[in-house]
Amino acid sequence: MKPCEQSVPTVALIGILDDGWAGLGDAARQRLAVADLVIGAGRTLDLIRPHMPAAAVLRDMDGGLGRVAGWIADARGDGLRVAALATGDPLCHGIASWLTGKLGPEGFEIIPAVSTLQLAFARFKTAWQDVKIATCHSADAGEWLAGATPDHGLYKLMRTIALHPRVALFTGPENTPDRLARALITAGYGDEARLSVACRLLLDDEAIFTGLSAAAAAAMRFPQPNVVLVERPADSRRSAFGLEDGDYIQRAPEKGLITKQEARALSLAKLCLAPDAVVWDIGAGSGSVGLEAARLAPEGHVWAIEKNPGDAANARENAARFRVGNYTLVEGKAPAYLEGWPDPDAVFIGGSGGELGELIDLVLGRLKPGGRLVMNFVTLENLAAATTALAARGAAWDVVQLQASRSQPILDMHRLAAQNPVWIVTARKEETCNATAN
Repeated sequence: MKPCEQSVPTVALIGILDDGWAGLGDAARQRLAVADLVIGAGRTLDLIRPHMPAAAVLRDMDGGLGRVAGWIADARGDGLRVAALATGDPLCHGIASWLTGKLGPEGFEIIPAVSTLQLAFARFKTAWQDVKIATCHSADAGEWLAGATPDHGLYKLMRTIALHPRVALFTGPENTPDRLARALITAGYGDEARLSVACRLLLDDEAIFTGLSAAAAAAMRFPQPNVVLVERPADSRRSAFGLEDGDYIQRAPEKGLITKQEARALSLAKLCLAPDAVVWDIGAGSGSVGLEAARLAPEGHVWAIEKNPGDAANARENAARFRVGNYTLVEGKAPAYLEGWPDPDAVFIGGSGGELGELIDLVLGRLKPGGRLVMNFVTLENLAAATTALAARGAAWDVVQLQASRSQPILDMHRLAAQNPVWIVTARKEETCNATAN
């Protein structure tokens, strides 16, 4: 064999769109013409069936995706030439990465068609180099709910939309554009989000909808299959860190049941949050620490608990105001509910309800390696109880006393008014705060 020659791969992964055989290039047609076995979804097999030689075996993979790698491996072992069909570009949310991950890339040739998304954007007449690609082409996720956890089938998609102003996505028979539109309204994007939907591309009844409001899209039913573009203005929300105390809804008339900005800033710094941190907020109050933690860890999630119904309601309303979607709050008294939460990277205790020792035990047992526990106290008794409990358990800890004063007007001048001192206790599962030095 000459150095530049290669044998024809035994498996061709071929992208195909709904224009079927007419849309295939010469290379794809040649591979299909000599294939002994063709694997694909029923609807894609129907597109090429009239053009296949009688000896070719066509195998429907609907409901049997997990067996496709085995079918290919067996066919390879028998020396058969195999073609597998995928919609559009097999490397864009398609089967190619999964198959090559199972069987290795050797022995595959990938022949893509135009991606479904490329075709949709051509119909929308808008560029797509800056979009974030996502999908909800999966099992029935159900309707989106405020405070949904990462277990929800739409969670990853909703986080992607929260972090990117233009998102292109593949939908599914259950997770439809109208369901997505309702999710956008629930998440607080109803007034600003616009949806464009490309339905049944390349078919005779192709339908294109552009610039729909979320309310309009929520009331419609779109032909399947379809893809969606979600657009909204670049996020103009206030900073993720250092919000003013007055920005938060707090219990009335006893204003001030909130971790003050100065203590909140230092406590969040002590938590040492990674972008994907799992955080517990115990004694959430108005939600100030947990909500800012959620914004500092946009790829993570915050689980919060608050026993006071009024404060819990305020925290939920604050989450809605700031459109924080990676935050789940339950109403109750810790340690109830904590056993069902995932192990945390960081824990903040702003209130213990008299169960401080038990909570410290539980948290130290559940913290991930390198995790941090941060607690705020305004009484000497709670400070002593916490440090005694930490010392008894051999935990590494330190205390910072924060004493801040704020300016207040007096006549035509200003004076400083002292706030109550706060003790910020930090305990570590192990000594680490992995910052990368430049």
